[in-house]
This record gives sequence, C-alpha cells and structure tokens, in this order.
Amino acid sequence: MSNVPSELRYAKSHEWLRVAGDTGTVGLTDHAQHELTDVVFVELPAVGRNLQAGETCAVVESVKTASDVYSPVAGTVTAVNAVVVDNPALINTDPYGAGWLFQLKLGAAAPVDVLLDAAAYRKLIGAG
Repeated sequence: MSNVPSELRYAKSHEWLRVAGDTGTVGLTDHAQHELTDVVFVELPAVGRNLQAGETCAVVESVKTASDVYSPVAGTVTAVNAVVVDNPALINTDPYGAGWLFQLKLGAAAPVDVLLDAAAYRKLIGAG
C-alpha cells in the first residue's frame, strides 16, 4: 500500500501539497512515483511564474514514460528543488521529503479544502 501522510492535501492528478503559512510545497505522491517507476529527468517551473490550480507546470520522465505535473492550487512559484533536478531518483526514494518539486506563495484564490484529505486520496488510489 502506498504511503499517504495525513498532514498533506492531495490532487486527483497525484500531486501533494504541504501548507505552512502562505507557502505551499508541492511534490508527487508515493503512488505516482510507483506508477512512473524510475524517474530519470525533471523539468520544474520558473521561479516567479504564476500558476492556476490544475495548470501544467512541470514534467517528470521515467524509464517508462513522461508525465505532466499540475499545480494543485493557484499561486506564484517562489522556489524550485534544484537538488531533485540533479538527482531525479529522490522522487522515487523520498517523495514526501527531499523529492519535493516546487514551492508556491499561495494566492487568495487557493482554497486547499477542495483538495483531497489523506482518507479520500487512499480511497481514490484503492488503498483504503
């Protein structure tokens, strides 16, 4: 069964969001990285880019496929994880920690309550 931390919120497209104040950190879920298999390349959004909820903003490529990453909420990109660009395997080995992708300053129109909680996400992926 995939690891689904309870303190995070989840998009149906398998991104997670960790909120701290007005900052949101975004990454791919453990379930998503299992589906992708070995991640070999990551392209992240530019710092300063304004994103809408559901907007394609990054790409991850694995030995199997390329997959778009969507912003789970609206906001402005304030940081990207350069370490994961140099070492994409972190998405596989530590998806909720060192494998995070980017951070956003959450916009006023960024309601996180529209995202799934851990129980709803587990149900979505058939893990609970």
